Amino acid sequence: MVKNKEKTGKRAASAASKTLKSPKASKTAKTAAGSALAQSKTKKETGKKAASAASKTLRSKTTSKAAKTAAGSTLTQRRNKSKR
Repeated sequence: MVKNKEKTGKRAASAASKTLKSPKASKTAKTAAGSALAQSKTKKETGKKAASAASKTLRSKTTSKAAKTAAGSTLTQRRNKSKR
């Protein structure tokens, strides 16, 4: 597997913070946002649970734009599988 070197940017971190503060955000959206925020200053990678939550958040029709931004950042930071 190839190690991922991505970090959450300022815009995505801000979106993640908004999502975590929102009383209307779903549990899955908050899980994805928490993962994105935790990775803003480190090179940690997204785990399976957070990746699954991010995927569900992106597919949801009722999720806010901020939550989807955070979820996208979370998925970007998954470990890449090598193509061998």
